[in-house]
Amino acid sequence: MLNTDVRGAVSADQSEQDRLGPLAALMVHVDIDRDSDQTVEVAVALAERFQAALIGVAGCALWSAFMAGDVRLTDSNQYEFQKAMARFDQRGKKFCAQGRGLRQAEWRSMLESPGELLLREARAADLLILGRKRSAIDYDPGLILLRAGRPILLVPDNASALPLRRVVVAWKDTRECRRAVRDALPLLQEAKEVVLVEVGEHEARSQAKKTLADVGEYLVRHKVIVAAEVWRQPRGSVAAELFHFVEEEKADLIVAGGYGHSRLGEWIFGGVTHELLTTSPVCCMLSH
Repeated sequence: MLNTDVRGAVSADQSEQDRLGPLAALMVHVDIDRDSDQTVEVAVALAERFQAALIGVAGCALWSAFMAGDVRLTDSNQYEFQKAMARFDQRGKKFCAQGRGLRQAEWRSMLESPGELLLREARAADLLILGRKRSAIDYDPGLILLRAGRPILLVPDNASALPLRRVVVAWKDTRECRRAVRDALPLLQEAKEVVLVEVGEHEARSQAKKTLADVGEYLVRHKVIVAAEVWRQPRGSVAAELFHFVEEEKADLIVAGGYGHSRLGEWIFGGVTHELLTTSPVCCMLSH
């Protein structure tokens, strides 16, 4: 752990509304085919912390052509339809039970690809909470990140809580990272400590230190407790160095920009973004 002075403690007379910020509605993907209880638990706890509404969304891609009226109903697909609707009903009841203590819990389900459903319903939320992709047929969190117009909170399989004891901001002086820091302010204001880190490849250390100091002052002005500003030279890949730092700091959340572009219809991600989406050991909040 870094032994540094803490800056920017929240004043005692600051109102709860100012401190918590604008997270009024959260949206969580609920998988009807696999266990997603840990992701839902993280979402419920965050909704309770911020007194926010929580919207559970579940999709199942069955016969899009049939749903448009182009395929005849048979005994086989009638059975699959009834089975999917039963899963929606069962999972929706469980979700509402998990969120019964919240200010508002809402369930939305549809016979549609989960990814397309999330992209459309994202308009209703400030933050999308997703589990990590587990197979080739699952929705792609990276695609959601790049197309939804909302930040995402990616929850790894081993996470069942997000205590916000120590948050690492993986800084890079780009539009995406500036957006991520701004989007994450409600969570950063709730964190007991925030550490800024830049893993430098080509930047001059003196310039990086100045940039980190600017970001630190920005966060302090927004009542965030900044514990340290750190510049590190990678000993291997940037992602590996970042994950090593997160482990050293015992952090429970990474905030970072998400970088990607489309090439002939295929989304290509930067190395660090790809590693955050696929192998991060802790929850990640990403913005594009």
